[in-house]
Amino acid sequence: MSTLVALPEPTALTRHEQLRGRAALLTAWLLLARHRHRPERLAASLAARAAGLRPATAQQARHAQAVITTLSPRCGSGRGCLPRSLATALACRTLYRTWPTWRVGMRYPPLMSHAWVQADNQLIGEDPDVIATYTPTLTVGPEGA
Repeated sequence: MSTLVALPEPTALTRHEQLRGRAALLTAWLLLARHRHRPERLAASLAARAAGLRPATAQQARHAQAVITTLSPRCGSGRGCLPRSLATALACRTLYRTWPTWRVGMRYPPLMSHAWVQADNQLIGEDPDVIATYTPTLTVGPEGA
């Protein structure tokens, strides 16, 4: 059985946004390849990248996510939450020198995990009712914690 998922509407991107967005995507995929089975190392690597950056605004995080989902349909799909959230956080870093709060959470039953970003205490591109069912297990904020 398959589920139909509508991809987000593509955004017109400048050359600058395309280059920095692709760099964020590449970095996200490399981090996933290197740390896929070691979430604590992935979080530590992100914390090092977040250290010293200002908190992202909700507008910056939404724009960064739009850049990522325009460049990568896989990240825009319903099953691309981990690469989408990583690339969105990294895009905030490359586009604005800011960092949103990156989170991974778990829920049971059924056992599921999900990754998302927040900025200004707002969920970026997520349904608040769905995210409320997850218990955050990893968090990397702008302070790198």
